[in-house]
Amino acid sequence: MLRKIYNKTLQYAQHPHASRYLALVSFAESIFFPIPPDVLLMPMVIAARQKAFFYAFICTVASIFGAMGGYFLGMFFFQKIALPIISFYDYMDSFFYFKDIYNRYGLWFISVAALTPVPFKVITIASGFFDVPFLLFVGVSTISRAMRFYMVSTLLYFFGKPIQGFVEKNFSLVTSVFFVFLVGGYFAFKYF
Repeated sequence: MLRKIYNKTLQYAQHPHASRYLALVSFAESIFFPIPPDVLLMPMVIAARQKAFFYAFICTVASIFGAMGGYFLGMFFFQKIALPIISFYDYMDSFFYFKDIYNRYGLWFISVAALTPVPFKVITIASGFFDVPFLLFVGVSTISRAMRFYMVSTLLYFFGKPIQGFVEKNFSLVTSVFFVFLVGGYFAFKYF
């Protein structure tokens, strides 16, 4: 089933209204959709590299609006809507594990999770359910999601199709390295 959804999503990258589909997938992935927007973003940037950063912007904005939707589902409609979504994807263990990790690491965990292939829908819904401060959640999510989508777009802009296969296969590694450089840069700037 996921392969069919993946292939169908990939077809939308060639559609004349691909930007709208990109926004829709980015929004939905933050709440319930199983396929990350990178599946559309990558071929769209390959096809029109001059629009790479515009596409990253679309992904970021739509993803954050979706994140807000997921947050409010977790906060106000957990039993009726959010719980069936979490159960459908068999994320219940991850969902309740979130609270323990959040209590230990706070917003750092949300920022790392928003960068990586961790299902963002779990983070958005759990953040609302466990009363993570809304403005902090939105701020951290915006920064992290922007870094993720702009990183993918930047790599594809400069390196084109050869990097697409590498990013698809090693997405966790690429985001982890990027995060290490980000944190290292922050501390280097702050202390030196």
